[in-house]
Amino acid sequence: MQLVLFDNHTPGLLKGDSVVDVTAAVRDVAGRNGQETMEAIIENFERLRPALERELRDGPALPLSAVRLRAPLPRPGKIMMMGANYLEGTSGPALPIWGFLKSPEAVLDPGGTCVLPKAEARVFHHEAELAVVIGRRGKDISQEHALEHVFGYMVGVDVSGRFADMPNSLVGKSYDTFSPFGPAITTADEIADPHQLQVRLSVSGEPRQDYNTSDMGHRIPECIEYWSAITTINPGDVLFCGTNHQGLGALQDDDRVEMTIDGLGTLTFTISDPLERVWPRGLDPAIGQTVRERILSGHGF
Repeated sequence: MQLVLFDNHTPGLLKGDSVVDVTAAVRDVAGRNGQETMEAIIENFERLRPALERELRDGPALPLSAVRLRAPLPRPGKIMMMGANYLEGTSGPALPIWGFLKSPEAVLDPGGTCVLPKAEARVFHHEAELAVVIGRRGKDISQEHALEHVFGYMVGVDVSGRFADMPNSLVGKSYDTFSPFGPAITTADEIADPHQLQVRLSVSGEPRQDYNTSDMGHRIPECIEYWSAITTINPGDVLFCGTNHQGLGALQDDDRVEMTIDGLGTLTFTISDPLERVWPRGLDPAIGQTVRERILSGHGF
């Protein structure tokens, strides 16, 4: 199944090029807002599944063109990020595992507008990533049991500002609108192997990133083990798995970003820059080369 929120954060299921309203099926668990409702659906999914399947089969469908899709999780409790988590086409080994938190205020609806801040940046990049939705609460979870805590997957972009006075650039990733994801939560049972998915991103029709999640250095179970050793993870939390930096490029005013992951759908959004700054078009090979060199040398960030 592919779970969505649409219009006034109404819960729904994707059905081809349409959406089915499942309000009636989840009425007894619905929360005060879209985030609470989606978290409740995730926590009670197995009990709700028969009713959801009936709605998907028999319920009236609205064309997607007639609704506005929202972020499936409008304000997650946590957005957990993985840093430098791909082998970048090298033979490895992977850099030591590390991560950081991204502000929940950064969430952007599918089809929304990412607004670049007026802060003086060297460049703003896109980072196309597989996003994992947590389905079960847990702490100190072993890799062996980690996937039992996964509810589903989404398409996600980690918009990233690069600043000369901010070497790790983590603050540059948490501006409002810098975390577009969606368009739906695809349940884990729909994805045979999350480590065999093709990820593609284009900007205004120009192909940029194109890689497979098989290049992931620390796989999802290890990422969950890492984060759950630090903090309790909860249903509705989001884990971004990192990106392959080969194929990054600048984002600038009036760009249209389109990202697709096999089986998960396509996410689109636009860029607005009040300052209308201009950076070179095309790929930015320098950052990809830097990451690759650090992997080959074994020096982390």
